[in-house]
Amino acid sequence: MSNTNGGTKRLALISSRGTLDWAYPPFILASAAGAMGWEVAIFFTFYGLPLLKKDLDASVTPAGNPAMPMKMPFGPEGFQSINWNIPNVISNNVPGFDSIATNLMKQTFKKKGVASIEELRDMCIEMDDIRLIGCQMTMDVFGFTKDEFVDECEIGGAATFLEYAADSDVSLFV
Repeated sequence: MSNTNGGTKRLALISSRGTLDWAYPPFILASAAGAMGWEVAIFFTFYGLPLLKKDLDASVTPAGNPAMPMKMPFGPEGFQSINWNIPNVISNNVPGFDSIATNLMKQTFKKKGVASIEELRDMCIEMDDIRLIGCQMTMDVFGFTKDEFVDECEIGGAATFLEYAADSDVSLFV
């Protein structure tokens, strides 16, 4: 697909959060744009950077997102009739609640036919026109090394991403 200047459309995304619920938007948008023939670059910075780790372990915390609809039909059959509208005071103080919420969300997404984060990331890797850029400064600050990340990611700083984003048709911070 071409832009109004006759070139290929370009999408620039910044991913700065690595929880399960925040991992979906950049990978969904990137894979959709890539499937439409767009060029894409995702800049993974701060807490979004672990989404590029080989050992991906994204979780969700209802307490971290008070707008999370806990009335979603979470989990396997039989559990879906349970009212999951649990106040943050409980989710903050019940040991293991984040793990339960993560597992239930993963089960719900799978049941609804939504690809996992790993599958979406693999789709992005397989598309030639999608760049996964890990933030060098974040790596340095948090002590990550390049060998912890998928081989297909590149490492660069803000200037690397801005160079790409300057010529993008769409830029989003997700």
